[in-house]
Amino acid sequence: LNAFSRREKCCLLLLFFMMLTAWEPASGQIHYSVLEEAKHGTFVGRIAQDLGLELAELVPRLFRLASKGHGDLLEVNLQNGILFVNSRIDREELCGRTLECSIHLEVIVDRPLQVFHVEVEVKDINDNAPVFPETQKYLFIAESRMLDSRFPLEDASDADIEENALLTYRLSPNEFFSLDVPTNDEQVKPLGLVLRKPLDREQSPELHLLLTATDRGKPELTGTVQLLIKVLDANDNAPAFDRTLYAVKLPENVPNGTLVIKLNASDLDEGLNGDIIYSFFSDISPDIKSKFYIDAVSGEIIAIGHIDFEESKTYKLRVEAIDKGSLPLAGHCTVLVQVLDANDNAPELTVTSLSLPISENAQPGTVITLISVSDRDSGANGQVTCSLTPQVPFKLVSTFKNYYSLVLDSALDRESVANYALVVTARDGGSPSLSATASVSVEVADVNDNAPAFAQPEYTVFVKENNPPGCHIFTVSARDADAQENALVSYSLVERRGVGERALSSYVSVHAESGKVYALQPLDHEELELLQFQVSANVTLQVFVLDENDNAPALLPLPLPLPLPGARGGGGALSEPVSRAVGAGHVVAKVRAVDADSGYNAWLSYDPFRVALYTGEISTTRALDEADAPRQRLLVLVKDHGEPALTATATVLLSLVESGQAPRPSSRVLAGGWRGRRRGAGAGAALVDVNVYLIVAICAVSSLLVLTLLLSTALRCSAPPSEGACGPGKPTLVCSSAVGSWSYSQQRRQRVCSGEGPPKADLMAFSPSLPPCPGSLNATEDPQASLQSSGKVGYSNILFFYLFIFEV
Repeated sequence: LNAFSRREKCCLLLLFFMMLTAWEPASGQIHYSVLEEAKHGTFVGRIAQDLGLELAELVPRLFRLASKGHGDLLEVNLQNGILFVNSRIDREELCGRTLECSIHLEVIVDRPLQVFHVEVEVKDINDNAPVFPETQKYLFIAESRMLDSRFPLEDASDADIEENALLTYRLSPNEFFSLDVPTNDEQVKPLGLVLRKPLDREQSPELHLLLTATDRGKPELTGTVQLLIKVLDANDNAPAFDRTLYAVKLPENVPNGTLVIKLNASDLDEGLNGDIIYSFFSDISPDIKSKFYIDAVSGEIIAIGHIDFEESKTYKLRVEAIDKGSLPLAGHCTVLVQVLDANDNAPELTVTSLSLPISENAQPGTVITLISVSDRDSGANGQVTCSLTPQVPFKLVSTFKNYYSLVLDSALDRESVANYALVVTARDGGSPSLSATASVSVEVADVNDNAPAFAQPEYTVFVKENNPPGCHIFTVSARDADAQENALVSYSLVERRGVGERALSSYVSVHAESGKVYALQPLDHEELELLQFQVSANVTLQVFVLDENDNAPALLPLPLPLPLPGARGGGGALSEPVSRAVGAGHVVAKVRAVDADSGYNAWLSYDPFRVALYTGEISTTRALDEADAPRQRLLVLVKDHGEPALTATATVLLSLVESGQAPRPSSRVLAGGWRGRRRGAGAGAALVDVNVYLIVAICAVSSLLVLTLLLSTALRCSAPPSEGACGPGKPTLVCSSAVGSWSYSQQRRQRVCSGEGPPKADLMAFSPSLPPCPGSLNATEDPQASLQSSGKVGYSNILFFYLFIFEV
């Protein structure tokens, strides 16, 4: 009883009481029907009338309704006895899904107690839409499920009955599933989805379908459920890169750790099936592994080695991405790393010699060497231009890309420049530019284009006479500006004409290689004073034969010689009358002598017995008187100044006569032997003539002396010294206050010239060194000869030359 409500308890007690008391059973059961969900006050039936009760007795007899739990749903209007709907009647709430649903009412009246049964059938209306257990249903279906796979669904329920509860299902349109609805005979088979197309989680990871259930009521009501189908992943997708080929530009010489590229591969799978590991292909070259590293997780490729453009311009990295599925799948890509060039290499030059050495007579345009340049860099960094050291007779000609020819640009002269050190500079176009140089040594080969040349066109050599045969007298030396065999000089005599009847080669010879000139025989100054000849290579050699004292003085034939016993030197006796009246210093006679030698060797002096030292004039030292013997015999000694000195003697007979008897001196005594014998002139007239001659000669000689001094001074400043092979000493000029006698041999001397052109009329004069004034030097000391070169005459030479003319 505790489980029943208060109303239900009252109904049970009333029912029990009625069973205990006597009552008149009802004549029958009344049946009504009412639609559920009828509004309050809806007419159900005239229950009082139908039970046969009067309206007036309803109240007195305590007309009431009793219902098991539903007493408040229906109510009777006691005024009119009508049964009406008192509150909302929900058939589904009262009866659920049973087909019959009625409300059992008991009508109880008292006095007498009567119980009537009234059944009110609650008719179903379509007031309930189909309902699914859930508004959203999640389905997890693997994308690897096979086609026609069936996936059961829960049916919808409808609280209505019969037609209102008959449901039809409809699935929202899709391409993957269809709805499988069982027929009436397949009640045990649930509603389900059938896979009609393979699922692809990567394409459609979730499917949203709407399942609709519709009843057959009027109006139709529907119920829906959201089917959320989540496609479960299967490792059916390999990792994929954004691109199959990545092109990356990487400068060379980048530091280690430089990021090259970050790869991004994606896997449409999920979970482990979508986790990716990056790696290089297993067969990648060790060189790439030494230069690049790939991070397995991030996909970053990092440079770890030296990247050199010249070593490799591109690197092809093959990368794979592998997922972590049970059956791993892999994706692949290629990373093409293009190395950008940096100007880190200087140009390189290669020189190939073709025509070295080059002949100095080579024509301009002659190719000498080939030069190739290269630069391991590229672009502007590898564009090389070449230049040549300026101011050289060469130029560079571009023959092809990076190929040049070194060609001759102008004429060469080996004697001016024998070797050229060229510098070829190659410079690239980088910024900053790099350069390299190469040295090219161009040797100029000699051509015999230069004749031998001597230091001077003419040499003057002095050789003493009486030289030994084969004596080396001089060495000629010619220089040839050419080289090697072209510079070898061969010497030979140019024998155009001989010496008299004898060939030049009988006098001298020239060594072909050394250029030494030898005298083949003794030379005689008295026979051959000058030997002039040419040596091949066009040089003239003048050999002056220097005199030696090899000839003794010879007295000139005396007029009317009187042979005297004991006379030496082959001379005769000279007899001259001398007046006793002459005073001191009067010249009474003169002895004349000649010497075949020249220079000092021919400078004669007379030992004094009242005889002048250098003139040979015999003079009186005092006045003669009668005590003197009438006949005076004088022996005169004549000697030269050679080394050693040679001598001759002459005998002079003087006859002393009285002053009235003295004969007129002969002109032959006064004039000398060279001018001839003159007779018939007196001694006084002769002396006058001599004085006149002396005055004229002295004036002429003085004028010429001044002029000669000026000329000699100018010549001495410009004249080079000459040297003799046989070693004659350098002549000196010694001045003396004494006046000497200069005698020349009457013997014929020769000057021999060999070669082109007439011989030179050079004057060869020797000036004796006059003895000093008395008291300064020994009067008997021999003077030395002063020797001058050809064409250069000292003032002493000229002086004595004119004295000689005067004396003659």
